[in-house]
Amino acid sequence: MNKPFLKKIIAQTPEDLQIISACCSEGIVKVSDIKYLQKNKIFLISINRHAKEIEKSQIKINSIIRFEYIQGSKSKNIDQKNQDEELELISIDIFKKDNIFEITLLFLNNKIITLTAEIIEVILEDQKSLNDKNTEL
Repeated sequence: MNKPFLKKIIAQTPEDLQIISACCSEGIVKVSDIKYLQKNKIFLISINRHAKEIEKSQIKINSIIRFEYIQGSKSKNIDQKNQDEELELISIDIFKKDNIFEITLLFLNNKIITLTAEIIEVILEDQKSLNDKNTEL
């Protein structure tokens, strides 16, 4: 039986970030699984996503998206007090404004998180397959 391997994708360019966005689109994120560690300049999201990189796969994977060197974070239309609310990620986009990158996480129903950073350093790291409870990193 072919078991999927757990992966780690590092994005340092807008093109790299598109790969992470494609892997994570339609993934589910709980508001309680979004953390901004301001002192460390790190923004973390735990996401349950489909293994889109495996053709015709029904496998679901829990992954962490780690954004580094984040200078600020803003959200729109997200009730941060409702920790059980689930958000469906549509895409991760990036725009450059002056010398600052704006990374936009767009969720279903016009819910948005915008991160600002001087450089792009985003890591998608699989934690475990949700179909196989024994598969862990």
